[in-house]
Amino acid sequence: MPAARVEYIAPWWVVWLHNVPHFGLRLQPVDSTFSPRDESYQEALLLLGLLAAVCLGLNLAFLAAYLVCACCCRRDPVVQTKQRSSCCVTWTAVVAGLICCAAVGAGFYGNSETHDGVHQLLYSLENANHTFSGIDELVSENAQKMQVDLEQHLARLHELFAARGDYIQTLKFMQQMAGSIVIQLSGLPVWREVTTQLTQLSDQAGYVEYYRWLSYLLLFILDLVICFVACLGLAKRSKCLLASMLCCGVLALLLSWASLATDSAAAVGTSDFCVAPDTFILNNTQGHVSTAVTRYYLYCGQSVSSPFQQALTTFQRSLTTMQIQVVGLLQFAVPLFPTAEKDLLGIQLLLNTSETSLHQLTAMLDCRGLHKDYLDALTGICYDGIEGLLYLGLFSLLAALTFSTLICAGPQAWQHFSTRDRDYDDIDDDDPFNPQARRIAAHNPPRGQLHSFCSYSSGLGSQSSLQPPAQTVSNAPVSEYMNQAMLFGGNPRYENVPLIGRGSPPPTYSPSMRATYMSVADEHLRHYGNQFPA
Repeated sequence: MPAARVEYIAPWWVVWLHNVPHFGLRLQPVDSTFSPRDESYQEALLLLGLLAAVCLGLNLAFLAAYLVCACCCRRDPVVQTKQRSSCCVTWTAVVAGLICCAAVGAGFYGNSETHDGVHQLLYSLENANHTFSGIDELVSENAQKMQVDLEQHLARLHELFAARGDYIQTLKFMQQMAGSIVIQLSGLPVWREVTTQLTQLSDQAGYVEYYRWLSYLLLFILDLVICFVACLGLAKRSKCLLASMLCCGVLALLLSWASLATDSAAAVGTSDFCVAPDTFILNNTQGHVSTAVTRYYLYCGQSVSSPFQQALTTFQRSLTTMQIQVVGLLQFAVPLFPTAEKDLLGIQLLLNTSETSLHQLTAMLDCRGLHKDYLDALTGICYDGIEGLLYLGLFSLLAALTFSTLICAGPQAWQHFSTRDRDYDDIDDDDPFNPQARRIAAHNPPRGQLHSFCSYSSGLGSQSSLQPPAQTVSNAPVSEYMNQAMLFGGNPRYENVPLIGRGSPPPTYSPSMRATYMSVADEHLRHYGNQFPA
């Protein structure tokens, strides 16, 4: 007796997605029953994708309004300090990067789950296809044996037993049994058309799934690269990287909403099928397979009897009867007709082979194997597949949030970069505190004006006891001293007292010492100018 049926129960997310309202393009209610060939149902799924397109339009409108406000309604730089703007941009980039990592993680999991579910569906379809092909092959082989091979042996035996009426009667009875077997085999369903449809479905599903999986993998890589470019642009303070990030971010935003539209439509449509898969299969197999056979495989259990039981029983009885007749002929006819032994042994071997094929056919026609494949296919597509689509939808939403955040932070970062560059441009080229001037001076030092510090005084004692040589008095600009500091010292250093008039290479001063340096320099110039007139 077949085992009790393992019940299929739709998961809660399938029921939740199935309860999503279905509307046509004219906003008329549409039946949520899965019917992919119905135009109204196709419009209902298309409308779900259009809702994602509407959300994309609202997102772009919000970003455009924000960018206009950020560019046209800038705050006063005095009120909004550079440190506060830089901190805000940095934390925004950090949060966006974390959201991007979470989105890609959810996307990888969802993509893997969906791929595993579709792979399980394809594996179940392949097993069912193999079973149907095996049934057709066994039926065809047994019919061939009864109609052709057996008839050839019986025809030769008719010629040998022509003088014995009782043996001829036995041969006619065997022909009737063979004809009964052929009739029973012809009553079994032919799965050739079903096999062709399942093969096409498996090939199409495998083709679509491969490119779907690959497309999402490339999308994940693109999102990670864009986030990396954004972080690198902020770290390098590169406007080129920032502009590239903004352009690619808009593209990624479009792809995120497009993937959300595809995932939502696919998830809702698949959920409509998974809520009542038996009903859809029964409606679509009418005219190809009898309803009794379809119900036998869909509702496999103790309460459902096999529609093939009578045919298989008749097949078995006919084979047993024919075997008995052959054994009798071997015992009584062979001593009288020795040449008939070869044909009788051939018939016996044929009947034994047919009996083995009968056991294989009985096992293949049993509902438990195909019903297991059916449940595995439902588990793969309705559990793993739809769960993966939900995670992919979550990825699309988080990715859209990530790139919207990065795009909003772009103008603030650009303004911060521009303000920093403008501050450097406002500094005089001869300003010793200009980092650009110091870098230029390090590569192009004024060697003609440098003096050896070996003959100069160490600067010990009071300033009144110093008698510096005349060539030490110089009215060189401040940048010359700073350039000399870079040459002599190598690394910038800061001192509390300016080394004016000591003949040693001047150090690099901190910004807080600039005013003190200038005042002390003027005082020493006046003092030494009076003692050592030119």
